[in-house]
Amino acid sequence: MISWDLALALCHAGLRWAPVSGDRFRLLATGPGGDVYTVSDMTIEPHEFDTGVVLGFNGTTEWALDSVALEDALWHPLEGQLRDLLGGTFRALERTDAGYAVRTELLGTERRFPAADPADAYARALLDLVTASADD
Repeated sequence: MISWDLALALCHAGLRWAPVSGDRFRLLATGPGGDVYTVSDMTIEPHEFDTGVVLGFNGTTEWALDSVALEDALWHPLEGQLRDLLGGTFRALERTDAGYAVRTELLGTERRFPAADPADAYARALLDLVTASADD
């Protein structure tokens, strides 16, 4: 799972989340030390209303939570989701002495994003892509 700081940076850079079963998130109010929740068809379901998406906690042990607005949750995309979001810019995941690196190519320029684990390397590459897209 990617770090809180990378998840927050992706959110602030404009990465949007449409929750599906299996997605992981934390509540913004609890910060990086808060519990990690998983969207599930049985326990935590996204409900769409005219006012936005709400994550409903359905009869779980999280008794103090009934629901939370999507904008109050911080998505922690999984490694496969990050790779999918990189799309055609993704070139390779490489093992390095310090961990891993993701290579991407955007507009003919190859970039390399090192990190201790693969998910963070993918997240760094996606952050670069989202930021570059926002600058256009």
